[in-house]
Amino acid sequence: MIGRLAGRSGAGGIPTNTAGFEVLDAVEAAELDGRQIGVTGVASALAVDQPRASRLVADLVTAGLLRREADQRDGRRTVLMRTAEGQAASVVAHRFRQSVLAAAMADFSPQEQADFARLLTTFVGRLPTVPAP
Repeated sequence: MIGRLAGRSGAGGIPTNTAGFEVLDAVEAAELDGRQIGVTGVASALAVDQPRASRLVADLVTAGLLRREADQRDGRRTVLMRTAEGQAASVVAHRFRQSVLAAAMADFSPQEQADFARLLTTFVGRLPTVPAP
């Protein structure tokens, strides 16, 4: 939903599709955790097949938001890193998401905000344990 709003609003410097946001998020999460991530890791994070992940990554590489680097431990493997533009796009995306959420919750009382945060955290924490249909 937020990705669609970004595309509709013309928010500059960020992918205008949800998948682009998700790829940048997956690479950012790996960077923040000190992990390396390649196309296979992106596919896993997004729950898509490897050809789809490869196309998504290629789009962001072409857009200058990601770059491919040789894995220092295994030269046969390629890892993904955000470029300076990709890092800036992540910042813009985070700010945009925060503004959308703030607007959506503007009328929430402090107690409602706390309840929502608690429930959303519980919900997101349980998602990985839900079996596939």
